[in-house]
Amino acid sequence: MKVSIRNIDALSEEQVVIECVKVTPEIEEIRAFAQSKGLGLSGVSGSGQMERIALNDVYYFEAVDEKCFACTEKQVYEIRQRLYEIEKAYEEYYFVRCSKSVVLNLMKLGSISPALAGRYTAHMRNGEKLVISRKYAPVVIGRVMNQEG
Repeated sequence: MKVSIRNIDALSEEQVVIECVKVTPEIEEIRAFAQSKGLGLSGVSGSGQMERIALNDVYYFEAVDEKCFACTEKQVYEIRQRLYEIEKAYEEYYFVRCSKSVVLNLMKLGSISPALAGRYTAHMRNGEKLVISRKYAPVVIGRVMNQEG
């Protein structure tokens, strides 16, 4: 695949152009990554500071006791959105629900392994392990298989 970068003047809007013969899962992954690069959300860190979080930095979102958290490689932020809102808003950026309380970022997924009773374990690239419940396993595995082609 050929990759090129062209400088533009400061007044032009930056853009990514993908020229392809066929839209493959790899091309869709590149598109989703490029689109999500500028996206972010606000969250409150453990120290109480309001901070901007890049969507690409989020490994997963988790709901605990009526609160929702964005988990990055080294930090956890409380966010104001509900888990179902996050699932819907970021679905096209490779976020998928894997259990009642977790929406994971497939771009940060390392591997999946079978667990007991029809469940699976998601091994994230930062070393964390998340449970993929039986209810959501077919959707997660289907998205992973489509992503790989």
